[in-house]
Amino acid sequence: MSTDTTASVSTHILDTSVGRPAAGVAVSLAARSGPGARWVPLGGSRTDADGRCADLPALPESTTHVRLDFETEAYFVHPKKRAGTEQDVSAPREPGAFFPEVAITFTVTPGEHYHVPLLLTPFGYSVYRGS
Repeated sequence: MSTDTTASVSTHILDTSVGRPAAGVAVSLAARSGPGARWVPLGGSRTDADGRCADLPALPESTTHVRLDFETEAYFVHPKKRAGTEQDVSAPREPGAFFPEVAITFTVTPGEHYHVPLLLTPFGYSVYRGS
């Protein structure tokens, strides 16, 4: 939850190659207080069955830039059979993860909430500011 002096961040991942949420993906959050400042790791989470991270850490008051790191390699190389799909995804996919990780960096303004969804496929991704 944001206040007048902090921003807040949420995310979710949709695997558009199968039309389902991407569950179990590790997501880490880092922040910095300006373009030249060092990144400060804040912690992380894993996406739930709905592809959402409900428990990302709060941002420090001085945050101006945020980075979300999605560890996509394990999701694509070692997938588990997903409920409701006919596709056998229990064996590793070849040739593995083309994008083993996705790093999204964006600016924030105090008092604003930023929902940043990741639309993911084995060979591409897109991201946007959601609501």
